[in-house]
Amino acid sequence: MGDYKGDRTTGFASPAADAVEGPIDLTEVLDLRRPNRYPVRLRGTTFVSRGILDGDILIADTAGQQISGQLVIASVSGVFVLAELQARKGGWWLVSGDDGRAPVRVDPMLDVEIWANVSGVVREKP
Repeated sequence: MGDYKGDRTTGFASPAADAVEGPIDLTEVLDLRRPNRYPVRLRGTTFVSRGILDGDILIADTAGQQISGQLVIASVSGVFVLAELQARKGGWWLVSGDDGRAPVRVDPMLDVEIWANVSGVVREKP
């Protein structure tokens, strides 16, 4: 009895055979060679409603453009937080995924600054 080879079947050829690709290089896919991209491990469950779980790896882009509705990593009084960026009331606001927290205005004078946009999420375990 020989070893099974996926390209040798007794039936018809798989229509998906042309779509099979080699190994996927996540460094290339996530563009991690750029000097402004960093993997950051998340601790917390604030954005479970958006599919982001404790232990996920966020791809932080420190050169990204700010867009209302995107997730960002921000520094609030020296503490890094994950928040949704929203344009409202004439400025940028950080909105927590936890409804119990009030939005925080982005203002360097108040020690509230955006560090990076979240451009991707990687999960190691299902």
